[in-house]
Amino acid sequence: MPADLAVIGLGPYGLPLAQAAVAAGIPTIGYATGPEAGSLSAAELRRMRSTGFRLSTDPAQLGRVRTALICAPTPRGADGELDLGQVEGAARTLAERLRPHTTVILESPVLPGTTEDLLRPILERGSGLRAGRDFHLAYSPSRTDPGSRDHTPAPRVIGGLTPACTESAAAFYGRLTDKVVRARGLREAEAVLLLETNFRHVNIALVNEMAVVCHELGVDLWDVIRCAETKPFGFQAFRPGPGVGGHGVPQDLTGHASRGLRMVELAQQVNERMPHYVVQRAAALLNEHGKSARGARVLLLGVTYKADLADQQGAPAHEIAVRLMELGASVSYHDPHIPAWHVLDRPVPRADSLYEAAAAADLTLLLQPHRTYDLQGLSVKAQLLLDTRGATPTGAAHRL
Repeated sequence: MPADLAVIGLGPYGLPLAQAAVAAGIPTIGYATGPEAGSLSAAELRRMRSTGFRLSTDPAQLGRVRTALICAPTPRGADGELDLGQVEGAARTLAERLRPHTTVILESPVLPGTTEDLLRPILERGSGLRAGRDFHLAYSPSRTDPGSRDHTPAPRVIGGLTPACTESAAAFYGRLTDKVVRARGLREAEAVLLLETNFRHVNIALVNEMAVVCHELGVDLWDVIRCAETKPFGFQAFRPGPGVGGHGVPQDLTGHASRGLRMVELAQQVNERMPHYVVQRAAALLNEHGKSARGARVLLLGVTYKADLADQQGAPAHEIAVRLMELGASVSYHDPHIPAWHVLDRPVPRADSLYEAAAAADLTLLLQPHRTYDLQGLSVKAQLLLDTRGATPTGAAHRL
């Protein structure tokens, strides 16, 4: 059966989309653009293949679909800017096979203007076709919630180069979700993702600062949040943590607009300080119990960026481990999703028995509350437990 859809990039954006497409009965090709953060179990892959999915390494297959979605990752580069290398590579590969009437949709996180100023010229030069006349070009911000148990398709936002491009993309997404929202154009749709990502980071920064201040004032922030989230309007609950990971990179637009987003820049500074603050709290707790960080045995629980995932993109655990090692602590870890972990090019010892390791450690740091963790039992076994996620029962551990 010929495929209707090609998903180019099978990382955190493309893989959930491919799964949703085959679940909706759309024959789909998956084409990788590089080392992917996403993964499929053998059972999941068999299930997808039985409903019209196939992996392909043949670029020629990309020229035989009606819709092509570019979902390549765009991590932050060494200069702090988004690295668009995989997006460009995906576009060049697609352009050489692009046929008239194909709908091309970019879902990768990019800044406003990228679809028209970067993607469009690559596709037109490589194919000899013209966007908006010979093929449709649109942008849709990815809306995946890794690890969520709610598989209800999220509403999708679409912005096209032309009204016809928007409608063509909307017709595709209408097969995946009951609600499709049309943006005014490409840049508006790209800016939607910018707003959504920055909203998350700014609000996490606010509650992270509240965590520091409330600790100094002797206020239970977790109780404050519990009460505040009962307000039915004007408030959305966010919770503090040891840092912010994930693939959604905040952007303050410095260098891209005459005036950057100062709030986002400040939020980044606050969130980037959290691993340092966690280590300060850890050292202070050890000190209060007559122990020094130097030589202390510290167990890190959950080293992924989000609970119940194997993804370590941007996880604060790495910096926390480095800072603890610099203080002279002996660091080990436990994570059911990460069989081996390296920090500073050295393997970090992995605890085989969670309870035994927690009982032996001078300090246990809960960084991610994976569902497999018995937090009540853990709080009993651990000599000293610092919960950075507010996941343990009240009074069972020290909280951030």
